[in-house]
Amino acid sequence: MTEPVFRADAYLRELEATVVSSSSEGIVLDRTIFYPTGGGQPGDAGTLTWDGGTTAIQTAIKADADAIALVPTEGAVLPKVGDTVLQILDWDTRHRHMRVHTALHLLSVVVPLPVSGGSIGAQKGRLDFDMPEAPADKQALEDALNALIAADHPVSEEWITDAELDANPDLVKTMSVKPPRGSGRVRLVRIGTDIDLQPCGGTHVRRTAEIGRIRLGKVEKKGRQNRRISVHLEE
Repeated sequence: MTEPVFRADAYLRELEATVVSSSSEGIVLDRTIFYPTGGGQPGDAGTLTWDGGTTAIQTAIKADADAIALVPTEGAVLPKVGDTVLQILDWDTRHRHMRVHTALHLLSVVVPLPVSGGSIGAQKGRLDFDMPEAPADKQALEDALNALIAADHPVSEEWITDAELDANPDLVKTMSVKPPRGSGRVRLVRIGTDIDLQPCGGTHVRRTAEIGRIRLGKVEKKGRQNRRISVHLEE
């Protein structure tokens, strides 16, 4: 398996690791700071360098046996098994994903309805809600969301067992994405003391003020009962 160092420290931008396997389809390291595509969050991009070579990584994906594969660009020079490589993240894009992802957790607070889908990008993200009628006052939702962000709540993690999650099903807000299981425990992301608590394997900022001001896009109808709400980062 690959040690997911990004989970312990989402702010690491560089890290040395050892190559476990290497092919044009993916380079597997013993540990990585690259987040693999999942839960609506894109895989990280960046660079690998080693003695005698450099290759660009276009994304990271989940592989067999809890491994994470870093996908190189087409025709890239590949490191050999056993090489020590330096991982360098495309930090600007990763940090934007962290800001958007945390903003979406807060969006699920100001819109307290079941979530039927979602995605995260570097400029915006969206959640689809089980919402038969459009919100009466979108500006009020945007103001409430920005107030939560500006309050600078801490963002932390904690762990519970699978059994504890089963006993507290209301922690799961997403109807389409199930919390990662299999290790016997589930990671929860907490915002503030009691603002939000839900299972999540993604990367997040340390405090909500780091998100910056956001604006809501138009509310789109997606089927009889679904409404899509997008959040946009304002620089």
